[in-house]
Amino acid sequence: MFNWLSIVAGFFYLLLGIVVIIYKFFVIFLEPNVAYSLGGLFILYGAFRIVRSIYRIREQRNEE
Repeated sequence: MFNWLSIVAGFFYLLLGIVVIIYKFFVIFLEPNVAYSLGGLFILYGAFRIVRSIYRIREQRNEE
């Protein structure tokens, strides 16, 4: 269950990163350089969570 929740959270981080890059807003309005950097970090972290969760799901299925 935790792995599936982690995949959902990863997609939300990806979405948040895209929103930050497009609207340049995260709690306050951001300068373009800061928005691109923060959005990129959110996208990378979201991708990391998704990949890690998929890896764990595959490991669990191989153990069974």
